[in-house]
Amino acid sequence: MIFELGHWNFVLYSSILNHKSQFIVSLAFFSPVRIPLADEIAKKHFIFQRYNPSYVNFLLQNELRWVYNDLMLKTHPEYQYLNLLQEALEHGVKKIDRGTNIALYSLFGRQTRYDLSCGFPLLTTKRVYWKGVVHELFWFMSGQTNIKYLVDNNVHIWDEYPYKQYKSKVKSQKSKVITKDEFIQKINADDNFAEKWGHLPRIYGEMWRRWPTRSTRTIDQLQWVIRELKDDPDAKNLLVTSWNPEYLYTMAEKKDTSYFPICHNMYQISQRAGKLSLQLYQRSSDLFLGVPFNIASYALLTIILARITGYAPGEFIHTFGDVHIYANHLEQVKEQLTRKPRLFPKVILDPKVKTLDDFHPDLVSLQNYQPYPPIKAELTVAGGYYQNTSLKLKTQSSKPKLKAL
Repeated sequence: MIFELGHWNFVLYSSILNHKSQFIVSLAFFSPVRIPLADEIAKKHFIFQRYNPSYVNFLLQNELRWVYNDLMLKTHPEYQYLNLLQEALEHGVKKIDRGTNIALYSLFGRQTRYDLSCGFPLLTTKRVYWKGVVHELFWFMSGQTNIKYLVDNNVHIWDEYPYKQYKSKVKSQKSKVITKDEFIQKINADDNFAEKWGHLPRIYGEMWRRWPTRSTRTIDQLQWVIRELKDDPDAKNLLVTSWNPEYLYTMAEKKDTSYFPICHNMYQISQRAGKLSLQLYQRSSDLFLGVPFNIASYALLTIILARITGYAPGEFIHTFGDVHIYANHLEQVKEQLTRKPRLFPKVILDPKVKTLDDFHPDLVSLQNYQPYPPIKAELTVAGGYYQNTSLKLKTQSSKPKLKAL
């Protein structure tokens, strides 16, 4: 008897003990990580034709949830993330973030994998801001760079960076600096102000949809990989990158620099056996605040691209460069590590989504998300140019240059 409990699939093996309507229950586990013991137990039992349906129903609703908590939970995909938290907490190399002087505890070169047929990887050990995930992804996919769209939808995860840029420029002009709350209110209410101060040029949306070239032509990388996959299902060149050295750090001229440091800098899609998978390379990862958001965002992108290209969702593979916990997040991390994962939710994408232009936040829904409460922490606003007084980099004209984070 095969049944589903949440996103886990089990097989119920039953036999009669002492001529009573009792069952030996063993579980064959279908997930990215199998439990050999459960398989071995299953082989020792057999499907018995005569059973008490009411007792089976009791098992499904009650006893098997105890078994899940006791046994299956140990292989919950969320433990990949929790184990990274634990490793960084215990073994991370202490570093200092240049520009903010905040300590962090860093690992280098890690990977997690999420089979999207086994539930949607929206972490459950703290509530992840789902509305922000969906609106931000739409903002990227539609090629936008002005935070006004997000502000108008009451999503404020990007407020800090334009405000940081605004403060820097206004202070240099010795003008009065308004508060961040006033800044965001003006972005919302004043289109001219938003046009002047709300843009974050050369970030993800622009790089995905309008990569600049040496001519006036731009390249729509995201649309290209979709078209290329349809033309060649076995293609190995389906990459989208946001890392353009011409606009980053001290590789850039000051006037051209991006004031936001590109973190999740490249992803690749691949079709295998009728399933579309996506691998993200993230060069820098705020493990407590950023990574749960990144997992959900790129898992959703995988599902959307699978729908558009006509494949089933496969895996989201998350490859990390520098993955770290900031020192001002340590207590929050310890609290999260006391919690045990719950069943992953499901994401439902409206059948109307058939092209990139079809996608809109209203066309995706989240079902059965029952996380622990959120855990708040302060965002470290890293990145952008700042004056480095300890080191003068020189251009060919021997003029001092600003140092990047």
